[in-house]
Amino acid sequence: MTPGSDDQAGNAPLREMWYYAFPSARLKPGGTLARLYLDEPVLFGRDRGGRPFALRDICPHRGMPLHYGRFDGGEIECAYHGWRFEAGGVCTAIPSLAAGDPFEPGRIRVKTYPVQELQGNVWIFFGDEPDAAAPVPVLPGLDERRRPDLTYSVRVAGSFDAAVFNLVDPTHNPFIHTSWWWRRRGAIRDKAKAFAPSDYGFTMLPHTPSANYAPYKLLGHEVETEIIFRLPSTRIEHLRFGKHCLVTLNTLTPIDANTVEESYAIYWTAPLLSALKPLGRVIVRAFAAQDGGAVAMQSEGLKYRAPMLLIGDGDTQAKWYRRLKREYARACAERRAFVNPVKARVLRFRS
Repeated sequence: MTPGSDDQAGNAPLREMWYYAFPSARLKPGGTLARLYLDEPVLFGRDRGGRPFALRDICPHRGMPLHYGRFDGGEIECAYHGWRFEAGGVCTAIPSLAAGDPFEPGRIRVKTYPVQELQGNVWIFFGDEPDAAAPVPVLPGLDERRRPDLTYSVRVAGSFDAAVFNLVDPTHNPFIHTSWWWRRRGAIRDKAKAFAPSDYGFTMLPHTPSANYAPYKLLGHEVETEIIFRLPSTRIEHLRFGKHCLVTLNTLTPIDANTVEESYAIYWTAPLLSALKPLGRVIVRAFAAQDGGAVAMQSEGLKYRAPMLLIGDGDTQAKWYRRLKREYARACAERRAFVNPVKARVLRFRS
C-alpha cells in the first residue's frame, strides 16, 4: 500500500466505549424508545422513578421485539405470550406456566446495556467493562444538570470510519459547506492551527475563528473557539464570546455497517441566541445535510474498497483518529492503560 493510505482494516467501531444515544427529553417517564445501534436492537425505557435503562429488544422466548409490548413504568410485557421483564432484564412472569410448575422465570434474562444520563443526553455502552472505559465526556463551561437548547439528528449513508474522517476533516469546508449565509465557494485561506493531545483524543487549542465563517460574526468581535475530538466519535466545539459561551456536541453513532446517526446537542448562555433558535435549527439542518450528502456520495466509491490516501497536514487528524482507535483497542485487549499517541504540533493546511 502507498505510505499514508487507509488499508481499510480495523473499520469496526470500538465496543468498549460510550456512544451517544439521544437527548434525554425524548425518553419520557414510563416511556420506551426502540433503536438499532452497532447492528443490535435496543429498547430504552425510563422507569417511574425517572431512571433510564436499556435492554436487548428481543424476547428470548420466540424472538418477538419487546417494543411491541406494554411497559407499565416497572416491567415490560412481551406482546406475543405476555412474558414480563423488569428493567434489569430479569424475567418476572411466564403466564403459560401451569400452577405448581417448578420452572423459575428468574432463570431467564434479557441482555442489558449500561446507560448514563449527563447534561441532558443519554449514552449507551456496548462492551463488557464500562467502569474501565473512557468516561462520558463532560462539556466544558456547563453545569452537569444542564440540558441542550437545540438538538438535531440525521441518518447518514456511509461507513462509521468514513463519517468520523469527515468529522475531523478541515479541508472539505470550501467545497461542501458553501452557501450565502456561511461561506462562498472558493473562499479558501492558509490556516495554521495548534493542536495538543487531550483525553482519548486531541484538541485544536483556543484561537480566533476564521474570518471566512460569516455566522461567527453575529457573536461579536472577541470570539474564541476550542475544538475537541474524543474517541469514539465525539466533536466538541466550545465558543467563548464576552461573558457567554456556545457549546456544540457533535456525535456519530453507528447503526449498522452502512448507516451512521449524526447528532447535535447545542447549548448557549446568551439570551439573544434563544430568539435566534429557529434560524439555528435551519443552519444545523443544512450543515448536517451537506456533511451527510458528502459521506453518502463517498460511500459509492468506497464500496469498491478504494484506498483513502491521507496526504499532508490537512489529513493528519484522520491519521490521528486511526492511531487513537488502534491504541485504544490494544489497551483494552492487553488490559493496560491507554497511551495517547498524539503529539502536540501546529498543522498547516488550506481551508
